[in-house]
Amino acid sequence: MPFSNASLNLPLWFKVSLISLPWLVQTMDYATIVFDTAPTGHTLRLLQFPATLEKGLSKLMSLKSRFGGLMTQMSRMFGMEDEFGEDALLGRLEGLKDVIEQVNRQFKDPDMTTFVCVCIPEFLSLYETERLVQELAKFEIDTHNIIINQVLYDDEDVESKLLRARMRMQQKYLDQFYMLYDDFNITKLPLLPEEVTGVEALKAFSHKFLTPYHPTTSRSNVEELERKVHTLRLQLKTAEEELERVKSG
Repeated sequence: MPFSNASLNLPLWFKVSLISLPWLVQTMDYATIVFDTAPTGHTLRLLQFPATLEKGLSKLMSLKSRFGGLMTQMSRMFGMEDEFGEDALLGRLEGLKDVIEQVNRQFKDPDMTTFVCVCIPEFLSLYETERLVQELAKFEIDTHNIIINQVLYDDEDVESKLLRARMRMQQKYLDQFYMLYDDFNITKLPLLPEEVTGVEALKAFSHKFLTPYHPTTSRSNVEELERKVHTLRLQLKTAEEELERVKSG
């Protein structure tokens, strides 16, 4: 009963992954398979699945000597010996166990599997990323890429105190990311004013994964900066003239 309740509470994407993962490994019809996983807790449950199932199957097969005869008698009683007999069930379990062992090997092969951590520059996300990286190391699963999303850049002459405060907060956690994962490939992606939807928008956004994003300076910003520089030069000239008068007087 507890197992039944637990399985019912699993999210839909998790159930689909459990069903499709062994099949995808067996067929190998695709050059690359991407699992876009949900929060850290669900992700760790997915990664634990092959090892947990392998242990469960090994335990189940070890009980063959104790319950094998009972299963054979029951299958004969109901006339289903060919389909549910001891040899048939054992063959299916061994076949499934072989597939799960293959999944486990591929999970631990850095040439076939890697995990890309996606986060945002905030405390909780940094904490969850560190927890995930530690757990992946325990599972012997390769991870050397981190994507930090929704980063605020000083593209414009920002006057908002709120945005300035958010930038300072983000910078603090960005520094911690680079300190903790100095041997990782870290990619920063900007916070955009609109959603990335549609094929063309996705293609345009995908370039930011390969080419580091740099804030753009518009023509109006350049002109504004030039005006500020000109004003500061005039103020400096006035101050120097005033200083000379004070010295000579």
